[in-house]
Amino acid sequence: MSDLASQLIALLGADAVSTTTDDLAVHSTDKWFASSPPEVVAFPGSTEQVSKLLKFAHENKIPITARGAGVGYVGGCVPLRGGIAMSLMRMNRIKEINTADGVAVVEPGVITGVLQSEVRKLGWFYPPDPASLKECSLGGNIAANAGGPRCVKYGVTRHYVLGLEAVLADGTIVKAGGRCHKNKQGFDLVGLFVGSEGMLGVVTEATLRLLPHPPTRAMVSAGFKTFAEAAAAVQRVFGSGFLPSGLEIADKFTLRAAREYLGESVTPTGDAHLLVEIDGHEESVALELKKLEALVHDCGSISLEAAMGEEACERFWKLRREFSYSLRNTGLIKLNEDIVVPRSRLVELVDFTEQLQTECGFPIASFGHAGDGNIHVNIMVPNMTDPEIKERAEVALDRLFHQIIAWNGAITGEHGIGIAKQRWFADAVGEGAVTLHRRLKAALDPNGVLNPGKFLG
Repeated sequence: MSDLASQLIALLGADAVSTTTDDLAVHSTDKWFASSPPEVVAFPGSTEQVSKLLKFAHENKIPITARGAGVGYVGGCVPLRGGIAMSLMRMNRIKEINTADGVAVVEPGVITGVLQSEVRKLGWFYPPDPASLKECSLGGNIAANAGGPRCVKYGVTRHYVLGLEAVLADGTIVKAGGRCHKNKQGFDLVGLFVGSEGMLGVVTEATLRLLPHPPTRAMVSAGFKTFAEAAAAVQRVFGSGFLPSGLEIADKFTLRAAREYLGESVTPTGDAHLLVEIDGHEESVALELKKLEALVHDCGSISLEAAMGEEACERFWKLRREFSYSLRNTGLIKLNEDIVVPRSRLVELVDFTEQLQTECGFPIASFGHAGDGNIHVNIMVPNMTDPEIKERAEVALDRLFHQIIAWNGAITGEHGIGIAKQRWFADAVGEGAVTLHRRLKAALDPNGVLNPGKFLG
């Protein structure tokens, strides 16, 4: 046993420390391909233990990387400098659900889908819905400012964090915000931590905003001959006064992969697919659905299905959730990039990716959240171990991200920067913003022990 492990056992207890081969391997990576093992894994069970652990790491200048469920796509929880990997998955209690206040108080290890299910039983709603909601943790969602299909109407994780408890690098416990739905007491410290990717502090408790659950929902699923027609329909939907709770688009490569994986009968016809969801009270939703069907039909759809109610809508969402699995079924590796463009650039984006796949020789599949311009551009490569293939993939990524920056887009909408997008960060935000990021990091983590090696170096 290493000296570090012995010290942590004395600090936290033997049941909170591991150096087994399996635990070190699990905590060395996420869903991206980078891997770097920690020296030891710690499993704190309380805010006090997190505080002790961070104070120890700070005083001894030992790298420490916080980790949730480990389902990120950018290497955000990979312990690049070794040291301590701190898993927060034992802190998994829903401490309170208070519908009178419209809040839930949770620990960071609570699985997102579990909270959604528990509040749904009470007729309430936690809207953020990342695709990995059945396995991702709320602490990870907060660290990455996770999104999902409902963002177009309901917003991202940041809009639901009313208050939080966080531990700074030196072990200081900070409470920010609270349980009030309006709060302007000082700087926006809550906003500072949401999306900070574990580099400014570790969230140990969050007070989350809940909404009354919409009584019903309805959907339109439409196939189009071209992506341009589907993208034009997106603009028509908004221009006609609709505010969908979900608005998803998919291109021809994605649909072809879905047909091979799921079969022709469950996959819409055409080379583009549009999903539009609305929600509210049954009477108003039924009227809106008829108008929505007529509108999408007039936009040139070649196939059109409508669904009303929870069960019927889930059939459409099941197809959407299978897109990633369909692409994996091709046998290619999916470099999943969550870029964002202004909605008016959707057609240009797909035209650009078609040109890019000709240049780089890799298929590219684009699908995602058309309502807010957050499209998952997936560069499909045979492997990332072949140096020649990896170099071509990196050139393709470089072309993609610089085009997104030129369009005043964002290189990430929900996954974060981590390691994967580190080299484009400065171009994306500008020199002044990089300097400000580094000043904040230095002020809150002067010894640079929190998640070192990520996009600030």
